[in-house]
Amino acid sequence: MLQILSLALPFFGLIALGYGAGKIVKIDESGLRWLNTFIIYIALPALFFQLVSRTPIEELANGTYIATTTFATYAAFALAFAVGAFVTRGDLAQATMQGIAGAYSNVGYMGPGLTLAALGPSATVPTALIFCFDSALLFTLAPLMMAVAGSGEARLSKTLLSVVKKVFLHPFILATLAGVLAAATGFRPPEAIDRMLNSLMGAAAPCALFAMGVTVALRPLKRIPVELPALLTIKLVFHPLLVWLLLAWIGGFDPVWIYTAVLM
Repeated sequence: MLQILSLALPFFGLIALGYGAGKIVKIDESGLRWLNTFIIYIALPALFFQLVSRTPIEELANGTYIATTTFATYAAFALAFAVGAFVTRGDLAQATMQGIAGAYSNVGYMGPGLTLAALGPSATVPTALIFCFDSALLFTLAPLMMAVAGSGEARLSKTLLSVVKKVFLHPFILATLAGVLAAATGFRPPEAIDRMLNSLMGAAAPCALFAMGVTVALRPLKRIPVELPALLTIKLVFHPLLVWLLLAWIGGFDPVWIYTAVLM
């Protein structure tokens, strides 16, 4: 238990520092824009490029693992969406956001830091695969379902094109694809660039978690939605339990890959 706490507390400590700063320092939310730009467009893409590019290409082509973990995330989304649709009496837009709340784990900010700290370098490949495909799935589902919730054929067709652009031009996905290409060709950046990427990689999680804490401080929860306990149960119990059961049932996976999926 002490080992688990020593791994987890620094992450929650960074969120707490951000929360405290957001409460004490009177700066409005616009002050977060440049920090969020740094995190989303620079630091996190550097993290995922470095993770993936250092991985043997044959380890990245594990279709069974990708399909299983992505299906588990889809199942969590579908269940949370159903809960949301029931509570809101068929409001698809709200139900979609509740589906995201129940299925989207913190695979970008906390995930890599926790899995690599707990399980070591052997968790790099499954961490990168889950991040890439979970993000692609949910970046696709959310706008599509929002479009279905709206009206008009033209709107839906435009949204489909927009979804494709957003998925394949998202900085996280572009960085991961660049990492796959680098892994396939054996490319390594020049030493100076590599050191800069390592610096950005180290800054990604702390900055993201601090910004998360500030955001929570600036957007206080005014009421607890009635569906929140169910969504949290789906996110924190159903999702990791399902992915563990599926991977164990299919078999043939390195135990570290299974542990990584459960943590992610």
